[in-house]
Parts: sequence; C-alpha cells; structure tokens
Amino acid sequence: MRYISTRGQAAPRGFEGVLLAGLAEDGGLFMPQTWPSLSPDEWRALRGLPYAELATRLLLPFMGEAIAEADLRRMCQESYGSFAHAAVVPLVQLDERHFALELFHGPTLAFKDVALQLLGRLFDHVLARRGERITIVGATSGDTGSAAIEACRDRAAIDIVILHPENRTSEVQRRQMTSVLSPNVANIAVQGSFDDCQDAVKAMFNDAPFRTEMKLAAVNSINWARIAAQIPYYAAAALALGAPDRPVTVCVPTGNFGNVMAAYAAMRMGLPIERFIIGSNRNDILARFLAGNDMSARPVEPSLSPSMDIQVSSNFERLLFELLGRDAAATAEQMTRFRAEGRMPVPDAAWRAATARFHGFALDDAGTLEEMRRLKRESGYVADPHTAVGTAAARAHPGPADVPVIIAATAHPAKFPDAVRAALGEAPALPPHLADLYEREERFTVLPNALEGLENFVRAHARRNA
Repeated sequence: MRYISTRGQAAPRGFEGVLLAGLAEDGGLFMPQTWPSLSPDEWRALRGLPYAELATRLLLPFMGEAIAEADLRRMCQESYGSFAHAAVVPLVQLDERHFALELFHGPTLAFKDVALQLLGRLFDHVLARRGERITIVGATSGDTGSAAIEACRDRAAIDIVILHPENRTSEVQRRQMTSVLSPNVANIAVQGSFDDCQDAVKAMFNDAPFRTEMKLAAVNSINWARIAAQIPYYAAAALALGAPDRPVTVCVPTGNFGNVMAAYAAMRMGLPIERFIIGSNRNDILARFLAGNDMSARPVEPSLSPSMDIQVSSNFERLLFELLGRDAAATAEQMTRFRAEGRMPVPDAAWRAATARFHGFALDDAGTLEEMRRLKRESGYVADPHTAVGTAAARAHPGPADVPVIIAATAHPAKFPDAVRAALGEAPALPPHLADLYEREERFTVLPNALEGLENFVRAHARRNA
C-alpha cells in the first residue's frame, strides 16, 4: 500500500512514513493510492467477529509491509481490551430505524479513543524499531486532545503538546487534558478559536526547519492512520444491521470531517453505505456547502457542542480530491485559494457529485436542547449535545424507510454536564475513573495566537524531555 498527497508534490510513501509524517510536505493530506476492496462474501465472513479481530482484518491492507499481522492483532487487542463495554462500540436502537453507535466507552469518553488508543501503540512500535523519538503537536476543539494525551502519556519515545482554544471547551474536556501531569505532556490554551489552533499546527508542519528539528508527528485527523483506525466501527455497525446484503445510511455530527471521511473510506472498500448525513451546529460551513455550494469561512461562534466549533474542515480536502477525480493540481489550487480568500468556488460538477450522496443539516443551541429532551422523552436516551445534533440531522433527512440509519454517538453525556443539565434538569455522573476530576491539579500555559511563541514553547518542552 502506497500513499499520495492530495496536492501531488510530496513523494509517495508507505504506511510507516505516513504515520510519522502526518501532514504531507506540500501541505496536502495523504490518501491511499488505491482503495482496498472487499467482496460481499469477504464482508459476510467478518460478521460476528470480536471488535479487535474485525479491526485487525480491516486495517491490515492499509499497513502494507509496515506492520506484521500478529503485531497489529496484539495492538488492537491491547487498545480495545480496556474499553468499558464488551462490544467496544455498541449499537443502541432509538426507534424503528435509527441506531446510536456509541463510540464513547474508551478512557476519555469520546470517539477519538477508538483510533488514538491504537495510534499510540503504532507510534511506540514503529519508533522502537527505528530507535527514534518524536514530538506530537495537535490541535483540539475538545476531545482529540484528551484522547491523544491518554494514548501517549508516559511513552518513552514521544513528547506531546496539545493546543486548545482558551475557554472554548467544556470544563470536563479541559480538565481531562490539563490534569495529566506526565512529564512528556504539555498543554497550551491558545487565545483564539480552534481554527487558530489548527492553523498554528499546520504552520508548524509547513515550517520545514522546525518540523525536522522537532521530528514533528500528528495525531489530528490530518494523519491518515487516524482515519483508517475509525473505519472498523462503521463496518461493525453495518454488519450488525445486515450489510453487505442490506444498505445503510451513516449520520455523523462533525466539524472537521474526519469521522465522515472514515465512513466514506468504508464505502470505498465496498461497504454498502447509501448516504452520508452531516450534522453541524451554528458553525455550519459543511451544511452551507451541501445546500448551495457555499464553502466560505465565517468567524467561529461558541456553542453547546464545542467539538464542532470549526469553520475550516481539514478533512474536506480529502473528499475534494476524490470529487475532483484525484486531480492534485486542481485540489491544490482550490485549497490555496480558500486560504487566501476564505471561500472555495467548488466546480459545479464536483458539488453535484457530493450532493448525490452527502446531505447536510445545521442546528442551533435551542434546537440542540430540544432534541436532547425529545430523545429522553421518546427513547429514554440521554445524549450529549453533539450526538443530539446527529439525531436531529438524521430525522431531517429520513431517506428510504427500509434503510437503517447509523448515528455516530460521539461523546458521553457526562463530558458536557452544563448542556445536559440545561436540557434535562440534571447532569449524569462521571464514570468512577473520572469521579475526582474536578479535584485534580491542572497544568497548562496560556499563550497568544502567535506562531513564534508557540514554536518556542514546543521546542522548550521537547528539549526538556530529551
């Protein structure tokens, strides 16, 4: 398996190179040169497998010669053996055709754990073999940071620095990051939005001397390994609902498009996903694009679903590359123009190709609270605000009555106690392993949104731990 950049100017490489590089040197994102594909009989043979075994078999084609099957199986078993539910990613039926795919039974109570618990082990495996050390720099709108820190804390060959937007995550999300006092972990509260944090991380990767000096690596969904590790949970849900002999729809509340991209990859591998529904909050760039080809950035507005408070969806570049027939030059031109002008005039043919399979929906805070109440009233289900955006989006685009809808339940409701309390009058308790979270010591540094200062902080942290 070889990987190419969406912008065409970086040398193709294998999985190990993509894992360690994260962002391509030309500013693009890595994609498989060809999509692995399974026949209907091969999909049927995967039904009923334990999750770790399903993940092993689906991820192996993306590894090429980089990771031996036995090593991958061991890492999958270690990654998912500690999840709080025996099914790892259980399906919960909400009504006759809507199913919540619960992705929050990992250590930090969010869907990012499913990929990042494996990613941390992949980094360890590759770095030990190479005798190298890396510095992971990531941006988070709330959940990636804590999941990445949990996956990388105390690992001998990794330093990790996470940037989050100051005062724009929930308190639980912040404390899950800042209360980890391991010496290889550092947190920065950036005075700005998540898009500012994401731009700073991309700028560090595009600063070639700094990138080389720090041996930067990425855990954000710009790293293809993150996307690949999310594919198996869509397969697990679809197979449980009758695939490949029955089509499904996938609905994802999203800001950065990575979770949707994993479902798209599953479809390219032969899973019969008929439609993709994208749920947005008031930061609705993806919904506006699908409704009227309006891919224009606006200021980020805080909401009850902070992990989706994003106006520049990094992983949209991967879909754009596919919609443009994998024309890297055209993709690079579009992305460069978007950065310069804040808008992207996607060619009409590509936009129409997107709308044939993708549907968008945006929900404001009031609508989110009402949807949380409806779920509790009609299904007895307590949802976090992000999942509620997803269920509302699914109802807005009902589709064929005989096609089940898989809704990504992306976070445990206890991560957003204020929103749940506002909707339902009380907040769920944190699980036992996080029960003392509010009493734990925090450690983080507040910095302005200025690249030089952020790079200096990363450099000092990595050198201190070298």
